[in-house]
Amino acid sequence: MNIRDRLKDKSRIVIKIGSSSLTHKETGKLDLIKLEILVREISDLRNQGKDVVLVSSGAIMVGRNTLGFHARPENLTEKQACASVGQAKLMMIYQKLFSEYNQICSQILMTKNTMLDNLNRVNARNTFRELLSLGVIPIVNENDTIATYEIDYLSVFGDNDTLSAVVAALVEADLLILLSDIDGLYTDDPHQNPDAKFVEVVERLDDHLMAMGKDSTGSSVGTGGMATKLSAAKIATSAGADMVIANGDDFHIIHEIVSGKNVGTLFLEERKDEFYLLNYLEHMV
Repeated sequence: MNIRDRLKDKSRIVIKIGSSSLTHKETGKLDLIKLEILVREISDLRNQGKDVVLVSSGAIMVGRNTLGFHARPENLTEKQACASVGQAKLMMIYQKLFSEYNQICSQILMTKNTMLDNLNRVNARNTFRELLSLGVIPIVNENDTIATYEIDYLSVFGDNDTLSAVVAALVEADLLILLSDIDGLYTDDPHQNPDAKFVEVVERLDDHLMAMGKDSTGSSVGTGGMATKLSAAKIATSAGADMVIANGDDFHIIHEIVSGKNVGTLFLEERKDEFYLLNYLEHMV
């Protein structure tokens, strides 16, 4: 049996989309054609009876363009203002697109404290469970308008990479898909080292593999480098979810992943207890 065949039977999937996967590279504005494909792919997963949670970056970027900033704002309060405007506009677009496929989506804004605070964690988990039982597609983002540590370029959530893994643990997902501007895990940065080799499957995330991560990103839009993606893999696999890192240039890749095609890097789950997860997350900051 091909190890990728296990992905065909996944029933609860978290999909994370980075800012760079949502925008036109030339202008930094939303790529509406890609957004339509994304919504159609997710809607089809729902039609197959699968639960889907979307973790979507892009609020600051959308707000930046709406408010007329020509470059990513450096000032914290400007970033928070952009997030406030952009989050509302981004959700409006998602609501419109999902309604065309007869799907209902909702908004959930989270911070690191949502997971670390016992009461917050239980409340968030109950909310997710109820929404999923009702067939809703929760759309999750960081609460950038009030949280300052999440908004930094080297934040603990790293352009929502780690946040998506936290969500996967919270909703007890069996698959996390990280879509970004890279094909998967390499032994070195393929942009700088032509001899870097692609890693198809990771059975165990040891210290050697974790050291492959670099706190860098090739995009002026996103903030999550490979280090945050490997941290996400550590959390998701420890929570019992397989994880795939793949290129989000074409969102049709979502059904390719779920149908077991050999795309992206597959990280196999190695479940640990919740105390391990909380301890790992707490010490990331």
